[in-house]
Amino acid sequence: MDLPDSIAHILSKPGAEETTPFGPDTLVYKVGGKMFALTSPDDYPSTVNLKCDPARSLELQDQYAAIIPGYHMNKRHWITLTLDGSVPAPLVRELIDRSYQLVAAGLPKGANR
Repeated sequence: MDLPDSIAHILSKPGAEETTPFGPDTLVYKVGGKMFALTSPDDYPSTVNLKCDPARSLELQDQYAAIIPGYHMNKRHWITLTLDGSVPAPLVRELIDRSYQLVAAGLPKGANR
C-alpha cells in the first residue's frame, strides 16, 4: 500500500480531516480535533505515524522491520510504519482503522466523528 492509498483510506474515516499545524511539510489527520495519523509526504520512503495499542505495537515491531516506535511521538502509544510494500495492505488498513478507533473512542459524546 503506497502513501496516496493510505491517505485515501485515512480520509475515508467519518469526520477525518487533513490539517497542517506543524507547517506544510507534515500532514496531520484528525478526528474531533484529535490526531490519529500523520505523514511527511515528501519523505522517501514514505512513512505514516499511527496510534497503536502498546502490546500490539511490540508484537508488530517483532514481526515487521518496517514498523518501529513512533518517530517524534510517544513510543509506547504510536508506531511509525514505512510504506515500502513489506507490510501487507490489509494490515496497513487495519492499523489505520485501529488508530482512528483509539482516538475516536476517547472523544466526548457528540464530538465530530
